[in-house]
Amino acid sequence: MAFQEDLELLELVEPTVERLITEHRERRKHWYFHDLVPWERGESFKDKPWEESQATINERARTALVLNLLTEDNLPYYHVTLEKYMPEGSIWREWNGLWTAEEGQHAIAIRSYLLTSRNCDPVELEDDRMATMQTGWEPKWSKPAELFAYTTAQELATRVSHRNAGKITEDEDAFELMRNIAADENHHFVFYRGVMTEMMRVKPTAALEGLWNVLDNFDMPGVGIPGFLRRSIEVARAGVYNMRIHHDNVVQPLLNYWSIGDMTGLDKKGQELQDKIMALPAQLIRKAERFEARFA
Repeated sequence: MAFQEDLELLELVEPTVERLITEHRERRKHWYFHDLVPWERGESFKDKPWEESQATINERARTALVLNLLTEDNLPYYHVTLEKYMPEGSIWREWNGLWTAEEGQHAIAIRSYLLTSRNCDPVELEDDRMATMQTGWEPKWSKPAELFAYTTAQELATRVSHRNAGKITEDEDAFELMRNIAADENHHFVFYRGVMTEMMRVKPTAALEGLWNVLDNFDMPGVGIPGFLRRSIEVARAGVYNMRIHHDNVVQPLLNYWSIGDMTGLDKKGQELQDKIMALPAQLIRKAERFEARFA
């Protein structure tokens, strides 16, 4: 029964997905990473082995770019996760292919910048990529609404993280590259937000349940990266992405956009979920304050 309900929800929003794909193709301007990578700065690592003194951006910026890159490297797992929810022969498959193709450029671009500009240890970077991809990423979702609640929040969070990482490099090449990647993430966010908006309309309780399950314990898909906790604390302190940014730029804007607190006509379960979701921002602020006090 649960599987049939999930399939029904996906089928109900298919007309909206078709429209959102068309709007996405019209809105997004394709770009080429080779136009943005500073190839002229590149040198042979064989002839000139890497040393940290060769780096041109600060250590926290390097950590942020590497963390974001390793997160992007897990794209095959993200594709498979989406694919297993997609009905055979549906419009969803078109989106998953398009999304994967666009996302695929991000890791290529960031890695190319880091290597040509000598802002990473190439051996350590490759070892971390191998370890990250062997760990993979397998979320414990069971419902389509959880999937699209997550992709909505995650794409928005990634947009913020990429843009902030570019800013703290104080490097024009890095900033322009990350600006383009962040713009892509925003286009993808708009698509997923549109899907979730329609799910809220046709099956509000199921959508709220998915949103609650995701936001109550939200993790970026990079938790399997070697040294993730240490690195994430470093980028949090650098103001790239932290609990307060998560509250201010992801959770609160989403709850405002969907007017979660003002939803009416909900059944009893929906009302309970509504109350729990609306309590999340205050909890996030308390966590942010504790983190900030600890590192003050």
